[in-house]
Amino acid sequence: MARREKGGFWVGLAAAAFYPLTAIGKRVYLGAEKIPRQGPAVLVMNHISHLDPAVDAVFVHRQKRVPRFFLKASLKDVPVFGRIVTGSGQIPVARGSSAAGDSLKAAHQALEEGKVIVIYPEGTITKDPLGWPKEAYSGAARLALQNDVPVIPIARWGTNKIFNGYTKKFTPFPRKTVTHLVGDPIDLSAYRGGNPRSASMLREVTAVLMDEVTRLLAEIRQEEPPVKKPETDAASETKKPEDGA
Repeated sequence: MARREKGGFWVGLAAAAFYPLTAIGKRVYLGAEKIPRQGPAVLVMNHISHLDPAVDAVFVHRQKRVPRFFLKASLKDVPVFGRIVTGSGQIPVARGSSAAGDSLKAAHQALEEGKVIVIYPEGTITKDPLGWPKEAYSGAARLALQNDVPVIPIARWGTNKIFNGYTKKFTPFPRKTVTHLVGDPIDLSAYRGGNPRSASMLREVTAVLMDEVTRLLAEIRQEEPPVKKPETDAASETKKPEDGA
């Protein structure tokens, strides 16, 4: 049996805060054994609620791994929480500044050290009223192409029924079911060896990643996804390395 990845004091403190929070929903984990118990991996997920990072962090931690998320750099300045963010190895993103590219460098370094990166390619919660993934940014594709590590799609559904980020409606009762469905690692061998910074390749790989996440989400919901994804606020082939963080 694989041993739990050591997280240290700050990861333990985050777990102490997040575990009770996520208890407001009933957990269903499907295919969780597909997450490697050791070594690097990129977990690609959909984004439907502001509760997602806490819920997803607990999900990954229950698989004996320490998740690393991309978070706004300004969160480091929040009392106590900022110290948890820094101490637990989260990756700050200074969008719109000369230091923006440092986030991707930090992610590469984390993967080289055998860590798990969680990324939401949509960048923010979907604007689709039905909750389907919108057009994604290229950050996840950049990370996947430049690191030969397992890239694992995961769909999660139910957090949006607890807290709707656009209506600000919080409905903890009756308790909702939050389901995570983990897919098989995505085979990107056909794209290896090419130019990982090519706009056309980034668009194609982004589509491959999100199509699989959408397929898993459709399986959870037992519904057919829309043929066309809701549009994002910018082209997914944007040059910013932090996109999708």
